[in-house]
Amino acid sequence: MSTLEIRDLHVRVADSPEESDEILRGVNLTVRSGETHAIMGPNGSGKSTLAYAVAGHPKYEITSGTVTLDGEDVLAMTVDERARAGLFLAMQYPVEVPGVSVSNFLRTAVTAVRGEAPKLREFTKSIKSSMDGLSMDPAFAQRNVNEGFSGGEKKRHEILQMEMLAPKFAVLDETDSGLDVDALRVVAEGINRFRERPDTGVLLITHYTRILRYVKPDFVHVFVAGRIVEEGGPELADRLEDEGYERFVKAGAEK
Repeated sequence: MSTLEIRDLHVRVADSPEESDEILRGVNLTVRSGETHAIMGPNGSGKSTLAYAVAGHPKYEITSGTVTLDGEDVLAMTVDERARAGLFLAMQYPVEVPGVSVSNFLRTAVTAVRGEAPKLREFTKSIKSSMDGLSMDPAFAQRNVNEGFSGGEKKRHEILQMEMLAPKFAVLDETDSGLDVDALRVVAEGINRFRERPDTGVLLITHYTRILRYVKPDFVHVFVAGRIVEEGGPELADRLEDEGYERFVKAGAEK
């Protein structure tokens, strides 16, 4: 069993002169393999900052706290070392990579994570199987990464990357944003296939409960003003659907 542990994490925008610019203000979270955690909260609450800070985005500076993966110091790792250790980030706004095909991009990424290139026949079979599961046209593999992709295609490509890289922990930053009902279902099915693998965990960041109808979380955490202010099981997501975030925001403002 693997464990991703975040303790008293404080984060601000790098090179910010003001301490008041701190975005994360003491986040504590433990994700174990076999678990799916949903982080929900209003815009600007720091959900995406948590994802990018764990992944090692240079825009964010860790001012205090720890992040460990199976006891190893994640914050001491470079971005590529974090990927090899078993962390994966599906971005809210995937970037375009002109001139690099999806197939070449994925084979290069798999090689970097495994430390050796996969056999071409094995790789071709794996990518075809994953694309079939995501209802993606085989011709998609020859397109340039995210160039001219629709919102749904970008999100399916993120899930394709996750399936091919097979990380220990997948951090999915608003993977449901911009998806129509059919694309949402396909993406959710891809996440559920990943969850069935041994020794994997998911941290799912979302505003809405609609993806949680398809991807059932074990734990739900409410994020407000850079902190987790309430935690519970799937029933907490149902309460948020009915009540919204207003009472949590008011409580946070009073502290």
